[in-house]
Amino acid sequence: MGSSGAERAAKRVFLAALCSVCQALQGGMLSPTESPSREVKDVSGLWSFRADLSPERNRGFEQEWYKSPLAETGPVIDMPVPSSYNDITQDAKIRDFIGWVWYEKDVWVPARWIQDRGTRIVLRVGSAHYYSVLWVNGVSVTEHVGGHLPFEADISDVLRQTSGSVCRITIAVNNTLTLETLPPGTIQYMNDRTRYPAGYFVQNTNFDFFNYAGIHRSVLLYTTPKAHIDDITVETSFSDNIGLVSYNVSVLGSSKPAVKVTLSAQDGRCVASANGSRGVLKVTDVNLWWPYLMHENPAYLYSMEVQATAEDGQTDVYTLPVGIRTIKVTSTQFLINNKPFYFHGVNKHEDADIRGKGFDWPLVVKDFNLMKWMGVNSFRTSHYPYAEEVLQMADRHGIVIIDECPGVGIKDIRSFGNVSLAHHLTVMEELVRRDKNHPSVVMWSVANEPASEMQPAGFYFKALVSRTKSLDSSRPVTYITDSNYARDLGAPYVDVICVNSYFSWYHDPGHTEIIDLQLNTQFDNWYGKYQKPIIQSEYGADAVPGLHTDPPMMFTEEYQKTVLQNYHNVFDQKRKEFVIGELIWNFADFMTAQTITRVVGNKKGIFTRQRQPKPGAFLLRERYWRIANETGVLPTWARYPCQ
Repeated sequence: MGSSGAERAAKRVFLAALCSVCQALQGGMLSPTESPSREVKDVSGLWSFRADLSPERNRGFEQEWYKSPLAETGPVIDMPVPSSYNDITQDAKIRDFIGWVWYEKDVWVPARWIQDRGTRIVLRVGSAHYYSVLWVNGVSVTEHVGGHLPFEADISDVLRQTSGSVCRITIAVNNTLTLETLPPGTIQYMNDRTRYPAGYFVQNTNFDFFNYAGIHRSVLLYTTPKAHIDDITVETSFSDNIGLVSYNVSVLGSSKPAVKVTLSAQDGRCVASANGSRGVLKVTDVNLWWPYLMHENPAYLYSMEVQATAEDGQTDVYTLPVGIRTIKVTSTQFLINNKPFYFHGVNKHEDADIRGKGFDWPLVVKDFNLMKWMGVNSFRTSHYPYAEEVLQMADRHGIVIIDECPGVGIKDIRSFGNVSLAHHLTVMEELVRRDKNHPSVVMWSVANEPASEMQPAGFYFKALVSRTKSLDSSRPVTYITDSNYARDLGAPYVDVICVNSYFSWYHDPGHTEIIDLQLNTQFDNWYGKYQKPIIQSEYGADAVPGLHTDPPMMFTEEYQKTVLQNYHNVFDQKRKEFVIGELIWNFADFMTAQTITRVVGNKKGIFTRQRQPKPGAFLLRERYWRIANETGVLPTWARYPCQ
């Protein structure tokens, strides 16, 4: 890939980012679901795949690969969707590839969808990293900047203008990171011809996880009537035993739709109903949505059915799960339903063997089972939004989520510019638009470990936090800091201070005896300056499975356990004051770029990458269940067996 090719790829991403800045977000992003008026067809599975290995990485566009079957343009291979493409083959060039890759699949579209002109046909991609261009039957239908969030296009007209029921979907995906993308990165050219061949370059990043790429979540075709429910916004509260559900329904394709909203309990009983696109539902003897291990009946979800009938009599139906709960932050507490909530949880990654960041139901269910076994009541979506299905699981199981955008690795002052900020604001809009109705989401995180001491950071994060609150005033906003408390320019604007620190690991490695002093000092400094509740959002140590020493030494299982115990001693002191949570880094080992500090990935997990427990998992299990039992509200079945 010559310099002009990399620059062209980067420029294309940059220009797309500019377009996203100039065009305000329109419409909702409701999760596709079937109903009497809607159908969903999952077109995931095996796709044809081709990486553009040309020096310029631009041959696919020059030769217009989207205009004919991909196999006619050159060699293709099978590629599972969803998955990252990096670990699927035995080819190191594919594993480390930077540039454009091409996906294609022929899909049969039901004839009735095409014949019924009152049916709207939508193509939706759950996530592709990081910049995507979509064609249907050779016709461009949409482009999207950024990974981790869904995008879609109405393809009804395209399908009806092309012959037959076969729909050829072509998706080009580029994983190049620039100073303006989220996360940011830079392309570095190696120009010393005595050491590197012509055109040799590397993708530099400032984050510690592998830059997996590809189509990471399901690709769906779904239908709605032409007059359809485009968006629903729900906010909840309660007073005594009365639950209040404020709703706002947006309908497109009809100027005067008749909207009916019905709220049902889990046994199917109608508990409230109303007419109109806006209103408030009142629920008597309300069942609140409580976090796991905080109540004997956690994660209670009502079902809200919305019916929108157009002037011609056509009706669209959409059903949304609703959890009724409140959130409040004081100077020392985080309150859910007016009760103090203590985050005892984990940080995670969407990461696993072979599939990379590809969505996988068995892995998701296994992870939730492990978290509940441990007594975890919360996790952070480090360092990007997770799949919608993960949030839906959290809603059903009562696991509280800090929902984080992909603002990780913002270390270069050039990434605080106007284009970067505008794109960051757009990403936050997309995130809030997708996740605003999930009761499990209790806080937004706008970044992880940015260079918040740099002068532009104050304005940058003031704008981000302000915009996020204008999109959703019901939830607090934070970002994750590892800066010095006295020089952090974004902290004044957040509601909760989230601090990452690795005493006796990155700082004073090997010296666990100083954790107590340094951690106490950290907490006192941050609280003394800002008077806001604090979450220890990351802490931990690498542990290579099966590596042992006594006395403990770094990278052994004993050392990880010792670090955790020293942190816990301080947490137990400070959670009586203003510390409201602790999130271990990390739930499981995960892949990173190859460096001299990483032995086939980051080993700070309390589980291996294959989800087998290290001693730290048992330590945390005992601790988390003990903390949960201190609340005194758990039923007998939920109590830790050793109690």
